[in-house]
Amino acid sequence: MKLARTRAELQAALAGAARPLGLVPTMGWLHDGHRSLIERSRRENRATVVSIFVNPRQFGSSEDLARYPRDEARDLAICAAEGVDIVFAPPVEEVYPAGFDTTVSVGAIARPLEGAARPGHFDGVATVVAVLFGLVRAERAYFGQKDAQQVMVIRRMALDLAMATEVLSCPTVREPDGLALSSRNVRLSPEQRAAATVLHRALVAARTLHERGEASGDALRGEMRRVLATEPLARTEYVSCADARTLLELERVEGPALLSLAVLFGTVRLIDNEPLG
Repeated sequence: MKLARTRAELQAALAGAARPLGLVPTMGWLHDGHRSLIERSRRENRATVVSIFVNPRQFGSSEDLARYPRDEARDLAICAAEGVDIVFAPPVEEVYPAGFDTTVSVGAIARPLEGAARPGHFDGVATVVAVLFGLVRAERAYFGQKDAQQVMVIRRMALDLAMATEVLSCPTVREPDGLALSSRNVRLSPEQRAAATVLHRALVAARTLHERGEASGDALRGEMRRVLATEPLARTEYVSCADARTLLELERVEGPALLSLAVLFGTVRLIDNEPLG
């Protein structure tokens, strides 16, 4: 496994890499969800690049950049064990060199949900992914479905800007009790960790209601809120029942839809989603 810290080292490593090439962008603190992305990339490509970079541009001024978990040695050991060919783990100045003055801003798909809750977040995501796509020029890039809107934003960007990298979404990986794997889970107290299972329970309750014939968006959103309200440690930021293509809130579910939510446990903010149809 080759470790690149700079753009030049990355280009040198890529010069000898077999093609097609898969890219797995991460912010580190790797878990089994990341492993699943790496495993798929290795199945579908001759070489795999993993980036490890905590991107400051996607954190708001009041968000938890300083507290985001980091353990590079652990991450590199996981990458080596998973058969990764190249790890790109740059400092900030290699991703955003002196004078960097460009922001990639995606339109309508980036505005609701996470875009409304975290202004500027998707500009930061799109900008760093555009840099990574430009540097690595992978045939395929892999992202987790847990961040469903993020995948949609990146896919829109890649399509609009004629980027050659195919954006692929992989299923959410969950703990046995249903909690979606997230690097932020490590910051939950034992009590908060037990309470956090309410996210998946709320999504499953709404999905079950839909499977029984309920098509009202308000009823499905209400069911999620009802379940979340049973957990005292959960502070609901939003619940959504939206069109799976536009993420606009639905009055009635008459085609593919996405249930999603964002919930705070103390200072730890978790998101999850469940597709319908």
